[in-house]
Amino acid sequence: FGEVYRGTLEDNTTVAVKTSIEVNEARKDDFTNEVIIQSQMMHNNIIKLLGCCLEVDVPMLVYEFAAKGNLQDILHGDANIPLPLGLRLNIAIESAEGLRYMHSSTSRTIRHGDVKPANILLTDKFIPKISYFGTSKLLTVDKDFTMFVVGSMGYIDPVFHKTGHLTQKSDIYSYGI
Repeated sequence: FGEVYRGTLEDNTTVAVKTSIEVNEARKDDFTNEVIIQSQMMHNNIIKLLGCCLEVDVPMLVYEFAAKGNLQDILHGDANIPLPLGLRLNIAIESAEGLRYMHSSTSRTIRHGDVKPANILLTDKFIPKISYFGTSKLLTVDKDFTMFVVGSMGYIDPVFHKTGHLTQKSDIYSYGI
């Protein structure tokens, strides 16, 4: 992950532009993986990838803009935005809908691998958007194993941490935390 900048397209659409801090083959592979995965997903609760530029010194991904920032900062940071119970429930339900879509409605199963409040962005209307697919995996029905355990400590499914098997249950565990 690197820096995220706010930008404006020619039609005055506000976007988020994500760049990589490190520019090495592994980082470019993560960015390419993110493009491949996100290009397969179209859901209201998943951040929309609008474009990319991978053939430059510093790869860039262009996303729809989520004006309220991430859920972690709103709940526990300096954002100081009150969230009434009803709105919190809507955010939880809609985030779960995004996960359900990833797990069952795409041509190949997508496992996020790092579901946490910092990776749930909120629009100006508080619509949650699951984001950051750099560690996500495209898996076939018979393959749920990864050689490297990825994710954020405190949110990683203990079974995934122990076995390396990234399943739908791993994402659901992280969502529940």
